[in-house]
Amino acid sequence: MAFSLDAFSLKGKVAIVTGAGARQRSIGAAYAGGLCAAGASVLVADLNGEGAKAVAKELSERGGKAIGTHVDITDPASVKRMVEAANEAFGGIDILVNNAALMVELSYKPVSATPLDEWNRLMAVNVNGALICSQAALPYMRKRGAGRIINQVSGGAFPATSGYGVSKLALVGVTTALAAELGREGITVNAIAPGNVASEAGKLSAPEPFMEMLRRTVALRPTGEPDELVGTLLLLASPAGAWITGQVIHVDGGWILRP
Repeated sequence: MAFSLDAFSLKGKVAIVTGAGARQRSIGAAYAGGLCAAGASVLVADLNGEGAKAVAKELSERGGKAIGTHVDITDPASVKRMVEAANEAFGGIDILVNNAALMVELSYKPVSATPLDEWNRLMAVNVNGALICSQAALPYMRKRGAGRIINQVSGGAFPATSGYGVSKLALVGVTTALAAELGREGITVNAIAPGNVASEAGKLSAPEPFMEMLRRTVALRPTGEPDELVGTLLLLASPAGAWITGQVIHVDGGWILRP
């Protein structure tokens, strides 16, 4: 069968993007916009419910199909309401983008000095939250006979040298475990590992010593734009990526060079 660009179309698909409403120029908002542009109906979800609704309103005004809602991804009851809202509005769920995470909120203490309550909160959001959302969305994907789960990890996990990096490396493990379990059901599970992105969150969490290291080591350029992640997302979310699962794709200008 000849390849067709229609394989990148998401017409008729339903997507959820978490962490897409809290900040300006966010990766989550770019993901939601890209999914809408490819034809998907999108539920924009965030702990900041009003921010999620504002992003959805903007997407709708640009011709997309989108609604916004509040979600606390660490609370199974809140996540249940989120997936039910997507199903009620659009008639199912095909794509879940686990983008919500703690990053700029972190103190970035050394791991050896991180209080256990801070560590547990980090893992609750960055690891458990993605698992809770995935577990809630799976029954709807199974009903459709296929699905796509895309987890947001980070170049900072390779290697992990901070609590944040540890949380994202743990999410890589969740990604591969779910991929192995769900592949025979037509559900793919992959991860995107961004480098330094010129989002509001990226600017807040990139001190000068870190930026100098990137300027010295990144093959292309040290900073990308949120929209430069969208092509990879659409590959993993669309029929074009149907034979890809259990993978981490680095979108970072050549920061993490892996064979």
